Amino acid sequence: MTVMIQLPAGLPGWLPENARLYLRHIEEGQSLRAIARSEGCHASTVLRKVRAFENRRDDPLIDEALNRLGCFFARPAAPGRAQERTPETSTQEGTCPMSAPIRSSQIQIADEATLQREGRRILRRLCEIGAVLVVAAEMEKAVVLKGTVRTAVVDRAVAQAFALKDWIAVQKSGRVTTYEITGAGRSALKRLLADEQAARTSGSVDAHNPFGEQHRDWGECTVSGDEDRSQRRIRYNLAESPLAVLARRKEKDGTPFLGADLVAAGERLREDFELAQMGPRVAQNWDRFLTAGERGSFGADGGGGGGSGRARDRVAAALRDLGPGLGDMVLRCCCFLEGLEAAEKRMGWSARSGKIVLRIALQRLKRHYDETYGGQAPLIG
Repeated sequence: MTVMIQLPAGLPGWLPENARLYLRHIEEGQSLRAIARSEGCHASTVLRKVRAFENRRDDPLIDEALNRLGCFFARPAAPGRAQERTPETSTQEGTCPMSAPIRSSQIQIADEATLQREGRRILRRLCEIGAVLVVAAEMEKAVVLKGTVRTAVVDRAVAQAFALKDWIAVQKSGRVTTYEITGAGRSALKRLLADEQAARTSGSVDAHNPFGEQHRDWGECTVSGDEDRSQRRIRYNLAESPLAVLARRKEKDGTPFLGADLVAAGERLREDFELAQMGPRVAQNWDRFLTAGERGSFGADGGGGGGSGRARDRVAAALRDLGPGLGDMVLRCCCFLEGLEAAEKRMGWSARSGKIVLRIALQRLKRHYDETYGGQAPLIG
């Protein structure tokens, strides 16, 4: 049975769970075992989370935020002490436990609506190349700089919330501390933008899934139509393919690990693979429902799992040209969308060798397409 703990009034709902555990132990004075019993976990788990958050107090924004949030907890009375310090008494006295004297306006904590609104604005700026968030002790607000140009200004309380939620991390500490956006911050920005888009198009057919949206990286491409040779633009998920991850990596000289031509060759193989419907079935096969033997099949190759026979031939020819090893690698990474680590384990290769083999396989695959089709993509079908 889980015991519900009444937290002090005024704490924001966005506060991370590890920060709550830290404040309950440090500010409220609860023992680790008591917190563990209430959370239904081992005391060592709570200790590890408390220590991890204590180590983060080197970050000035996190240290200020924890000092401010500590005002909402009633600390145990020391001998001879007349009263407890609460947010109200701390506001009147102008001080707060474990912190320097502060003004009453500094007790205010950013609410959820403000955090989401400012998150969309500030995190979008921090995603720009070379953009950092700058904070100093004498600054009342945090500033986003891109080079020497100021692109945004945000309240210090909002910047503290960003640091607590691990959306930003210290890049360089000193008299002036600079912060950069983290991977969690980029994922949070995708969720916030998905929420905003869903609020705009509330009648959309697609189900709103902000947590799924954070793992997507949408891009657009132009594909040819059928017989009329018309072209149309489609949107697809760049993060769905392992090739997109490798394409963003850079060599020591700054060149991409996978060129655009190699990525195009891998996506071309995947397109034929999808057209041929060569993937494993995940549901009932109704292709021969109410048919006898081969009757009802379309053409001589109608029993090959459906799809386009010519696309199957193109995939088979490409894999035959690559041979064992290289063909298996492109099949797993380009067609089955397996990660490099999973492919290396299945193939029994050493760690971090799969990306080199995949690049060699894509080079051979591009050469195959150039020699067979003269660098031109065949018609769909």
